[in-house]
Amino acid sequence: MIFDRRIAVLTIGLLAASTAEAEPYLAVRQGLKCITCHVNPTGGGLRNPYGHVFAQNELAARRIDTGDAQWLGQISRVFSIGGDLRARGTVTDLPDADEQDTAFDLDELRAYLDFSVIPDRLSVYVDQHFAPGGSRNLEAYGWLWLGEDRRYYVKAGQMYLPYGLRLEDDMAFIRQVPGINFGTPDNGVELGLEAGPWTAQLAVSNGTAGGPESDDGKQWSLRGEYVRAAWRLGASYNLNDADGGERHLGALFAGLRTGPIAWLAEADYIEDQGLPDDRRRQWVGLLEANWMPRRGHNLKGTVESLDPDTDVDEDERNRYSFVWEYTPIQYLQLRGGVRVYDGIPQNELQNRRFGFIELHAFF
Repeated sequence: MIFDRRIAVLTIGLLAASTAEAEPYLAVRQGLKCITCHVNPTGGGLRNPYGHVFAQNELAARRIDTGDAQWLGQISRVFSIGGDLRARGTVTDLPDADEQDTAFDLDELRAYLDFSVIPDRLSVYVDQHFAPGGSRNLEAYGWLWLGEDRRYYVKAGQMYLPYGLRLEDDMAFIRQVPGINFGTPDNGVELGLEAGPWTAQLAVSNGTAGGPESDDGKQWSLRGEYVRAAWRLGASYNLNDADGGERHLGALFAGLRTGPIAWLAEADYIEDQGLPDDRRRQWVGLLEANWMPRRGHNLKGTVESLDPDTDVDEDERNRYSFVWEYTPIQYLQLRGGVRVYDGIPQNELQNRRFGFIELHAFF
């Protein structure tokens, strides 16, 4: 079993907190778009007042009554804050290892700031990572809503690129292999549409994951999604035109609610083009099911698949996960899970077993 008895003694200390990053299954379960709960239309980062109300009254198993002092993230009408602190204990078991590796780690400490220079029209947004590894800016952009009905917007600065399902887990194959995740923001401009059931974004960026520009090529990111109460369907395309070669990404993704189960699915095709005869093609996919047996509890099961090179036989990798998420009170979550990696037999790392317990506090 992945959860050796030693994992039962893992405990974690957690001090303070933040806004949870995106969990698309919640949007599928509620039949809502990401912008309903988050300041960012593509999800993740700072919650808006509706997101805070949802976290306190729908997500938690029990709400502690705070009277009139209900937190909505707003210091004033023009200034909102949030943050995020995650820490975990892990057990990693390699097939031929004599001992299991156990560790306690601080996964992240970050803060979010939103300055509504012109309320509901013009804002400046900052996402700053403080630990581990020192301070690093992840997002810093200005954005402007256009039109009387706020159907369109434009962003400029450093931002996460629009692509696929914005999972919280950056180690998921569909986030790790394409390389577009919470660790790889880029500098550029994004145009967005929020019209009825439609949400769409087009971004043009340097293609350097936040580093200095090194050539004349640019990265183009396109994402569109159609959202209904019980289902949603979307597609993404990304082209990074660099001097060393082009990278093409394509994704189809979907969400479906069937009774108490919220499903997520995504399939990605990745093609790296170097020299004329140097091409590498990859496929990666995810299927995820989320079941809420009672308020405050979520059981998550995922199956992931990766073919790292379509020209190489029998190099496929799979990952299977089962995670329990428990939110006992507002803004505090306990997560525990097991993951089994299944890769080529001669590579121990591709066949590891992994267990974790995590405490996450957020505001």
